[in-house]
Amino acid sequence: MERLPGWIRQHLAAVRAVAVLTVILGVAYPLATTGVAQALFNGKANGSLIEKDGRTVGSALVGQPFEGHDEYFQPRPSAAGDGYDMLSTAASNLGPEDVLDTPDRPSLLTQVCARSQAVGELEGVSGARPYCTGDGVGAVLKVFPDRAVSVNQACPARPFVAQYEGLMVECGKPGEDYAAGRTVPVRGDAAAVVPADAVTASGSGLDPHISVAYAELQAPRVAKQHGLDVAQVRDLIQEHTTGRALGFMGEPAVNVLELNLALDQ
Repeated sequence: MERLPGWIRQHLAAVRAVAVLTVILGVAYPLATTGVAQALFNGKANGSLIEKDGRTVGSALVGQPFEGHDEYFQPRPSAAGDGYDMLSTAASNLGPEDVLDTPDRPSLLTQVCARSQAVGELEGVSGARPYCTGDGVGAVLKVFPDRAVSVNQACPARPFVAQYEGLMVECGKPGEDYAAGRTVPVRGDAAAVVPADAVTASGSGLDPHISVAYAELQAPRVAKQHGLDVAQVRDLIQEHTTGRALGFMGEPAVNVLELNLALDQ
């Protein structure tokens, strides 16, 4: 029998290698790893789903909104789609220098200020925080040689300060160009009562946890809505608080969905 040319033998060897690797890596390996995961970590492998009364109500790994349900603990904000959308997982991609509102959207600073004010009103505490005005926008000035403008407070709003370094402070006039001015965020003397995770979204937009401090802040409201003693609610918070990963990474956190389900019980 005539021997095949070298280039044909090389191609046949390549085809055999692709076939063998496809069977091993594309069939056998996925089946093996799936089988091990199902056998040893069945709940986690299937999404850490949480059930109530025989139906799935969520996942321990994915947050969900409780907006409009003041009787429950509220999660942190989410920038994933309309909130906790697993098909749109994302952060806002806005950083600490995003302090100037535009006609298209409020700045990150103003978003934080507005959220802090809303949380403060809901929980009956002060929503004031540094770099925020009393009406819930970023306390930012555009400073010119002869004047200063509170650019995030549109006229006829009253500027959060009357003067800055001897200059009269004006309210912002929509449509006017303030780009030439020096941007000056003003810290003020407010101390933040509302925790940071109550006003900022996580990197994924799907974080199911809140800090212990935010859970404690909500405890009096939740206890009142459920007709419970605050001490009972705080005991539930403690029971559903997870420690640091590996004992030293991150901070203790509370799973909002699991805590709210415990309240219903």
